[in-house]
Amino acid sequence: MRRREFIRAIGGAALFPLAARAQDSGRTYRLGSLQLSARTAPWHAALFDALRRQGFIEGQNLLADPNGYSMHVEQLAEHASEVVKANVDIIICAGEPPVRAAKQATKAIPILAIAEDMVGSGFVVSLAKPGGNITGVSILTTELDGKRQEILIEASTGIRRMAALADPNSTSPPKLQALQDSAHARGVELSIHRASKPEEIASAIDAAKNSGAEALNVLASAFLFNTRQIILPHVAALRLPAIYQWPEITEEGGLMGYGPHLVQIYGEIWSRQLAQLLRGTKPADIPIEQPTKFDLAVNLKTAKSLSLTFSESFLQRADNVIE
Repeated sequence: MRRREFIRAIGGAALFPLAARAQDSGRTYRLGSLQLSARTAPWHAALFDALRRQGFIEGQNLLADPNGYSMHVEQLAEHASEVVKANVDIIICAGEPPVRAAKQATKAIPILAIAEDMVGSGFVVSLAKPGGNITGVSILTTELDGKRQEILIEASTGIRRMAALADPNSTSPPKLQALQDSAHARGVELSIHRASKPEEIASAIDAAKNSGAEALNVLASAFLFNTRQIILPHVAALRLPAIYQWPEITEEGGLMGYGPHLVQIYGEIWSRQLAQLLRGTKPADIPIEQPTKFDLAVNLKTAKSLSLTFSESFLQRADNVIE
């Protein structure tokens, strides 16, 4: 279904028979989406499974935007405008660029967002009282990027140079400077390498390796996570130990991941907030939530391919070890 067809479909039941049938017995809710990840990702499945258990069933009383997934950053503004014109009930979006596009497109339609720093990015006024039309989850970017840096330094005994792969749309210069200052305090030189487009990623990682970096911190970013199919094999080819934003990435061959679990955020926190919005609660009355459980995952197969050995004390700290 093309985007214009989606707008017509969710805007009129005559062009979407499922909507007509659902409206016979009650209201049909319409979701617009701005997502960089694929609709088939397990966290999206977790969201819709949880919504089903709360009575919001896709294809019955819930119509989901089929075009708002696997999006490129340059498509976001146009699609945000389209779903606003379609007068959807709620827009769901994850990552700094998607949330920014939704925020710029509407001040009226409720927006459910996941972002690295909801307050720091100016999306909401405060965690307790978001204000405006946005609520959702803030995933503690600054703190966790720094924590991942500490973990990487600890795991790479004797490291003197390391690099960070940064998305300038997600990580501000002051945050990058804070990471450099923290590394310097540990006697480690940190170089920053930026990429905001898929075609910039390989050269940024090459530059990190050529700078003499012995390890790489892939900073929190929806864009960098959703281009991991580029990052993972390139990092492996350069034999560069790396740590990532999400523990799940170790299941795809990443060396280490530290943070909350996406499936838990979507399936438990986001689904509950979305159900509240669907039932009529205003975004301003739903506090921004933050994850409370953070896991360290380690892939020993990847470590072996890098001839890297972790200390026993380090492995004991890991919540998940892939052997």
